[in-house]
Parts: sequence; C-alpha cells; structure tokens
Amino acid sequence: MTYVEDELTSQPECWQRAADEAPEHRAALPAPGERVAIVGCGTSWFMAQAAAALREGAGQGETDAFAASEFPHGRRYDRVLALTRSGTTTEVLDLLTRLRAEGVPTAAITADPDTPVMEAADRVVVLAYADERSVVQTRFATTALTLLRAHLGPHPRAAVADARTALAAPLPEGLVECGQFTFLGRGWTVGLANEAALKMREASLSWTEAYPAMEYRHGPISVSTRSTATWMLGEAPEGLADQVRATGALWIDGGLDPLAELVRAQRLAVAVAAARGLDPDSPRHLTRSVILADTTV
Repeated sequence: MTYVEDELTSQPECWQRAADEAPEHRAALPAPGERVAIVGCGTSWFMAQAAAALREGAGQGETDAFAASEFPHGRRYDRVLALTRSGTTTEVLDLLTRLRAEGVPTAAITADPDTPVMEAADRVVVLAYADERSVVQTRFATTALTLLRAHLGPHPRAAVADARTALAAPLPEGLVECGQFTFLGRGWTVGLANEAALKMREASLSWTEAYPAMEYRHGPISVSTRSTATWMLGEAPEGLADQVRATGALWIDGGLDPLAELVRAQRLAVAVAAARGLDPDSPRHLTRSVILADTTV
C-alpha cells in the first residue's frame, strides 16, 4: 500500500477528531462578523476557497480566498488565516511575516509543530494526527476543512459516515478507463472540484478540468465524448446530467456529502495511477513543500 492510500483511508477518523476538537480552537479561528481572508498554496488554496464560501454562506462575515502569492495588500482584514500542511512554504511564510509587520492579526492551521509557521503566525492550530508522508495531500486538507466546517456550526453527521462509504464502495464501472475527467461544483464545492482535478493531475498525470457547474455549458462541455467523465460534487443544476449524458460522456452524480465525494476522487486518482504504472507517492516534478531560494541581494 502506498503512503497516499494509507493516509486517505484514515480520513473518517481524522474528521471526527477535528469536529470534536473544534471548540478548543475557537480563539485561533475566525470569529463571527470578522472580515477574513483565507490563504494557501496548491491544495490549501482550494480548501481556502471552500472554507471561504462556507463561512459566507453561514452568514458569519465577508470571507475571501487567495493563493498566498496573490494576496491583495491594499485590502484590510480583521484576520488572515493560512492553511499550510508543512509549515515551511515560502509564499505563506513571507505573507505572514509581512502581515505581522503591518499589524494584521494572523492564524495558521498546520500539521507540523516543528516548523517556522509556529513563529510566523500569531495563533496556530496543529493537526499533527493528520500529517502525511506523501507529497500528494489528502487527509490534512480535508481534516483542516472539516475543522473549519465544524467551527461554523454543527458538523454534518452524515459526512463521516459518507466518507466510510466512499472508501468502501467500488468506483463506478468504466471510470478508471476514461481519458479525461471534469469535476464540477457549486458554492463551496467549487473549491472541492478544483482540488479533485488537482489530485488527478498530481497522482495520475491525467487530463483534468474543474468548473462551476453552471459554467460547464458555456464551452467546456464541448470536450465531452465517450472517453470522458464528468463528476458533480454536490447537487447538480437541473438538466445538466441529461445534457452531459447526451454527449456520450460518463456522468458521475455525487450523492454523498461533497467532502466524501472528494475522497472518492482521491481514490480514483490512485486507481488511475496504478492502471498507468505510476507511483502516486512520487509525482513528477513535485515536492512535499515548495521552498524557494532566497533571491534577495
């Protein structure tokens, strides 16, 4: 079993622990009414997108999501929350350092307490039990999002049970053999769709795309054919499934909790990697953390 397979199968237990411990981390996480930005890189940026949409949808305050390298320093926030599994990513650390100098309150969620982010952020939540050996993120990302989801209100009871279902049920017939994969979302699940596509690229070198569901009909549906799959994370817009099926493409209706659907997509990435003779623990051109050389003169 690869590291990533072992890590993704542990997600139900990680989610339950994060949901149970959410009240302990209240002081570090955004308070109702605050204007908040959530930042990250790669997978963490996509989790930031999902978390921001969830927070605004819960009526807890204006919330933006940015790649750490694209943070708009002209805007004022009551708090900036960084998601960083390794705690060493250059763009995140540089941003937190600058924000501290500007007097902006900061917090971070990380997996490793022995990294520079512990000093770079004002407050830090450590999810050490969700740390990973694999380059490809699975359980840390979904556990961090579960923590934030539980912080916003009662955590959906179905989520953990659905995650177990996602791990146990076979993948849809013919899905692994597809040559192109498109993931769709609405609201907070757009971030999950982006992350599902990233997992497929990282682990299996697949041709993947992600879109807001209503946008799929505005051009991207033109790539749909008998060798493609379109996977909806969350409830699909009326009529979209029929339109996709009419192209000959395989339509995957995400009937589980959307975060559990992401677990299914993680499994798909590993399965396609295995079918293609790839090692998902060692994706091409990637490292566990992006640490840039100091370019200052």
